[in-house]
Amino acid sequence: MAPRKHEPTGRLTLLHVLHRGGVALLMLAAFELLTGCMDGPAPRPAIAYTGDPIVDGNAELAAAPPKDRVLWDDRIAATALRLGKFDEAKAKLDDAIVHGGGIINNTADAAKARSLFHAEDTKAFIGEPYERIMDYYYRAIIYWRDGEPDNARACYRTGQVLGSDVENHQYQGTFVLLDYLEGFASEKLGEDSSDSLARAQALTKRHLPPYNKDANVLVFAEYGQPGPTKYAGGEYGEQLRFYTEEASIRSARLTVDGHKVWLPPYDSLNYQATTRGGRVMDHILGNKAVFKGTTDTVGNVALVGAAIAANQDSRQGNEAAIGLAAFGLINKIASAATKPQADIRAWDNLPQFLSFAALRLAPGDHSGQIEYLTRDGEPDPDLTREVTITVPADPSANTVVFLSELPH
Repeated sequence: MAPRKHEPTGRLTLLHVLHRGGVALLMLAAFELLTGCMDGPAPRPAIAYTGDPIVDGNAELAAAPPKDRVLWDDRIAATALRLGKFDEAKAKLDDAIVHGGGIINNTADAAKARSLFHAEDTKAFIGEPYERIMDYYYRAIIYWRDGEPDNARACYRTGQVLGSDVENHQYQGTFVLLDYLEGFASEKLGEDSSDSLARAQALTKRHLPPYNKDANVLVFAEYGQPGPTKYAGGEYGEQLRFYTEEASIRSARLTVDGHKVWLPPYDSLNYQATTRGGRVMDHILGNKAVFKGTTDTVGNVALVGAAIAANQDSRQGNEAAIGLAAFGLINKIASAATKPQADIRAWDNLPQFLSFAALRLAPGDHSGQIEYLTRDGEPDPDLTREVTITVPADPSANTVVFLSELPH
């Protein structure tokens, strides 16, 4: 007997399944999944470098995509501080702080950034907690310089919040200088500072000097390189990891008018990058990695099921095969489109160590010398610099000295 019209004459292959309706469904799903994912980056404008790190940095900022705005603000700010260009540093830090929260805005770009189908580095850069804290740490230095210890204290308190788990209370920030300098600012403002000093002392084995309310010279020092370096690990590059290298410079010593002022490493950015509340951590973008692995596995299982169903000589088997094949291929496409890579963009001109000292000097010019000491306690002669500290006659003024071993 001849087969009826439209009735299957034998087992269906996967190709037959797709031709029986799966193609339309698959193409529709592929379009939905991949729309917006194929856009390439816009051409980067050519930059005519001048050799001036501030000019060139601002040229990089102008040429960078908007998502990298805060990243370049941060880099330029650190360079400007080391060059003594405080107005430039202030402008860039203020811009970074204002725009650092932009990713949480309810905008189309923010929605795109939160999607599973866009890589982490398509998001607006706000940095890891230690990077965001450094915006406020540096900004506080300029507030001190401008005679605003109250605003400097506000920066330290904000940094403490950024370094703590304020939602679940699972850990507290461990920056020694945030607590110590908050207390110092309170002391300058005539307020109680004992709690801040106690918190800071609990975070370090080093002895912290008692506050000197009469100190009129504030020395902020940074040294040790490289700072924390980010890289991606894991099966899909979904794990944000840090490479940390022991710096050759481990402390500093300032000599002023023949008196030595030690500048030990109170805070380590390598430690801050790799811990939360003092516990070593691996920052893993788990949701994306799980989604990619799960969709890929589901796709494989569905395709196998489609092949099995296609070998059943029944209408129900053929219909099941069509659905399974389309579902399986959709999941395979979803897996391929998912980009779980960790964001390894980094504020890459940060130091390893932070230090501070406060001292009292008479008005006038004071000759000094800054030495950066190796792990053996010996000064590196190539890094020794002469400094002049000018103290104004105004007894209420604070003279801020910013010393950095890092290049401009």
